[in-house]
Amino acid sequence: MLNIVSLISNPERPAVDAALLARVSAVLPKAEAPIWLAPGIAAEIAFQGPAELAGVVRTALEGAPVDLNILPADGRRRKLLLADMDSTMIEQECLDELADLLGLKAHVSAITERTMRGELEFEPSLRERVALLKDLPIDTIDDVIHDRITLTPGGQTLVATMRANGAYTALISGGFTLFTGPVSRKIGFDEHRANVLRLDDGVLDGTVEEPILGRAAKRAALSELREKLRLGAGDTLAVGDGANDLDMLGEAGLGVAFRAKPAVAAAAHARIEHGDLTGLLYLQGYRRDEFAFS
Repeated sequence: MLNIVSLISNPERPAVDAALLARVSAVLPKAEAPIWLAPGIAAEIAFQGPAELAGVVRTALEGAPVDLNILPADGRRRKLLLADMDSTMIEQECLDELADLLGLKAHVSAITERTMRGELEFEPSLRERVALLKDLPIDTIDDVIHDRITLTPGGQTLVATMRANGAYTALISGGFTLFTGPVSRKIGFDEHRANVLRLDDGVLDGTVEEPILGRAAKRAALSELREKLRLGAGDTLAVGDGANDLDMLGEAGLGVAFRAKPAVAAAAHARIEHGDLTGLLYLQGYRRDEFAFS
């Protein structure tokens, strides 16, 4: 079986060099010549052998800050991307930033962390955290987006490149439409879905519309879009970091854990810890000169 060893580093800290590729090639059965996807940043090596060789290959990295994934050589480019928002497409947790305006960030962040690790159920956890935001003026959300929310590097390029190659892209978040709307427009997604915060005369009333978009709903969104676009399971790519992404990642043809919680990283098909979001393009075999920069 032909498999691909994908080696990806952070574009700002290139760590893939000829010596590293030589060490990896030496432990692979019937390894083909390495292919550079981006000099110093990403490369791949095709080989005839099982994916279970990851442990052996990892030893050959000698601790280099490089993401190692072994993937089948066939069917790599995907036609549907579903992406989580908080701590994935953006670098913050929106609910935690709202809580900070009320002096509650430490308390809410602790609940968020436990939830994303899978220690708390998502739906009741979300209701509990939203209740703490009662009476927060809706106008403050625009300020949070402007002053506190930053896009994760590589996200705009990921979406622009996949769309330029015929893929459909959707931002699917357990967060809130008041954030996913502006974020999806800025990044360039085709659509966005999230939870709806209820309002009362210009302030948050401390509740969220039911049913809550959580773990099961993310998976359902992937299945719905896949059927709507008449795609096979292997045509889909999903990326996320928390426990509420697990079902979506498992349903996708390629589920990628991005700087994820341990349980998520362990369950995903592939993981990116060092690279930025362009790593998802390298996993699909895109070269840097094929990227579409928005």
